[in-house]
Amino acid sequence: MKNTIMALGSALLLSGTVTAQKVAFEEFDLENGMHVILHNDNSAPVVITSVMYHVGAKDENPDRTGFAHFFEHLLFEGTKNIERGQWMKLVTSNGGVNNANTSDDRTYYYEVFPSNSLELGLWMESERLMHPIINQIGVDTQNEVVKEEKRLRVDNQPYGNLLAEVKKNLFKNHPYRWATIGSMEHLDAAKLEEFQAFNKKYYIPNNAVLVVAGQFETAQTKEWIKKYFGSIPKGPAIDRKTFTEQPITETIKASYIDSNIQIPMMVAAYRTPSMKTRDARVLDMISAYLSDGKSSKLYKKIVDDKKMALQIGAFSFSQEDYGMYILYGLPLGQTQVSDILKEADEEIVKLQTDLISEKDLEKLKNKIENGYVNENASVEGIAENLARYYMLYGDVNLINTEIEIYRSITREEIRDIAKKYLNPNQRLLLDYAPAKDKAQN
Repeated sequence: MKNTIMALGSALLLSGTVTAQKVAFEEFDLENGMHVILHNDNSAPVVITSVMYHVGAKDENPDRTGFAHFFEHLLFEGTKNIERGQWMKLVTSNGGVNNANTSDDRTYYYEVFPSNSLELGLWMESERLMHPIINQIGVDTQNEVVKEEKRLRVDNQPYGNLLAEVKKNLFKNHPYRWATIGSMEHLDAAKLEEFQAFNKKYYIPNNAVLVVAGQFETAQTKEWIKKYFGSIPKGPAIDRKTFTEQPITETIKASYIDSNIQIPMMVAAYRTPSMKTRDARVLDMISAYLSDGKSSKLYKKIVDDKKMALQIGAFSFSQEDYGMYILYGLPLGQTQVSDILKEADEEIVKLQTDLISEKDLEKLKNKIENGYVNENASVEGIAENLARYYMLYGDVNLINTEIEIYRSITREEIRDIAKKYLNPNQRLLLDYAPAKDKAQN
């Protein structure tokens, strides 16, 4: 499924205000352990029904990678009461759209309907949970779909294997070491019973959060939720293993040849702490300072002023257990990858040594605040954030309070966190290069 957000059209725009406002919500548990969050928004006659499951690529068997992402596709095949191939037709014929996406930590499904189709959305998600049809024809069909997606988005995409190669080298023990899309060989080798067992283990109400957001009548909605989800049996508690990585104390050096590119890429990556930590939020600000926009330090220096690179960037890849901070650049002309790295390292050393200006700190906080407002500017965005904060952070109200953490970050913290995590002996240097016959002369 595409990760992009689909629109209902101008008549059903999921609009919100342009200023940060507190997100009101109600939450409760069903007897079977399913958590429910309700958010009323009468700004448009639209309602979202969504379910997030606490299962992602990190929950897979190392010999069967790709299962979580595969289920993102497989569970649109049909159910006991929705014939195969009819899921999308049922949604669109009732004026809605639907989609799903998978990460290393969770899988998320949602429908967006006109508000008078709320009951339909709840019934469909309960069908996905209670009565999925997992048979060989569905597995074979989606196997081909996933293979085509991998060809388009990874194998034939310039720099498409960047993230997979970084993960493989930064993590040695944790399941984050493999790509979310997984191995096609593993999927080919899997038997039908293995897919059925994966579903039985992870797609249970006590491993899920249901969010209803938009225009609805609360009492009626609660009745429907209990009607459609309340009778689903609770599953066995999931025994989750803890995987610990040893600190990186020496530079990791690795290489990868990408036959789809002509220009090598400078890649330096650092392993960082869980997104639930304050340190991870400080690293978000460091990322914005270094590379968010054309006025950022790296872009202005390396691309604009010195004209050494076509592109330069850095991003903090936050996850439930560990994160990654990835710095990358594409050299221009005769510039070498090592030249770009040297320039970037100089800016990191400045961060580690000197305090950024008060003006830059204010600018950073304004950017973070703007991003926060945009994320919660639509009912659709709010629905996913409510599910995410519950499932991965254990605190739904972070949708309202996390911005205060960013607001409280100081210049001293930015300096100290850069010094703590962004050192040459704590990183991966990935030689991401074109095949020799494709290298730019």
